[in-house]
Amino acid sequence: MDYKQLEESMRRLALAAGDVIMDIYGQDDFDVKSKSDDSPVTAADEAADALISEGLRAVFPDVMLVTEEQSESHTAKGDTFLIVDPLDGTKEFIHRRGDFTVNIAYVENGVPTRGVVYAPAKKRMFYTRADGQSIEETGPLHPDVIGQQNIIAVSKPDNKALYVVASKSHRDQATDDYINKYKVRDMKSAGSSLKFCLIATGEADIYPRVGRTMEWDTAAGHAVLTGAGGRVVCFDNHEELTYGKDDFANPFFIAYSPDVELKEA
Repeated sequence: MDYKQLEESMRRLALAAGDVIMDIYGQDDFDVKSKSDDSPVTAADEAADALISEGLRAVFPDVMLVTEEQSESHTAKGDTFLIVDPLDGTKEFIHRRGDFTVNIAYVENGVPTRGVVYAPAKKRMFYTRADGQSIEETGPLHPDVIGQQNIIAVSKPDNKALYVVASKSHRDQATDDYINKYKVRDMKSAGSSLKFCLIATGEADIYPRVGRTMEWDTAAGHAVLTGAGGRVVCFDNHEELTYGKDDFANPFFIAYSPDVELKEA
């Protein structure tokens, strides 16, 4: 893989998809449909998916591509592939809360090594550079103009006063029970893969997810967090979360700064 070409392609496609998404977000009304699993889908999901998929296939025709909005891709088998969630946080999009992202990632041998997470409504973009270091880009966020690349790194947390981030739309009692095992200074809610990025920047220390997610939900955020020195492990055994599973479904997991003293499930 040409990592420089990958970095440039993922960045450019994420920004272009973000523009398409925001065009629809700015409309007075837009249709919301239900998929076979009853999850919502909008024209923004579909338009962003078409744009990203076409772009990735043009540049990387020989790399397996898995994307949420193309069910035929969910039967693909392999441990090295591109994986896309064109609009992560559709519920946040529908309710106009702004916490939605474009997620594009590259998984190698079951490990997300490169990724981009772009939150167009918040004008925040995080990605792994060709060298594997994660950055947050600030500035115009224009496809042809690269702004300031600010290196990001996880926090050095105080285990007696942790900053916790949890899901905005999928919070439940099991999550609260686990969080209550820690000494928490502050807790915030966030939607989509932004939660990984808040840990990657040191704005939060730990994100436990006791609920269903798919690999396209997490791979890009996982890559960004890894490139900032963080980890993502399975909830039950604290082993590294891996990708390329048969159904692309994740077990429960914990994303965190390595200096957090993890509690048992």
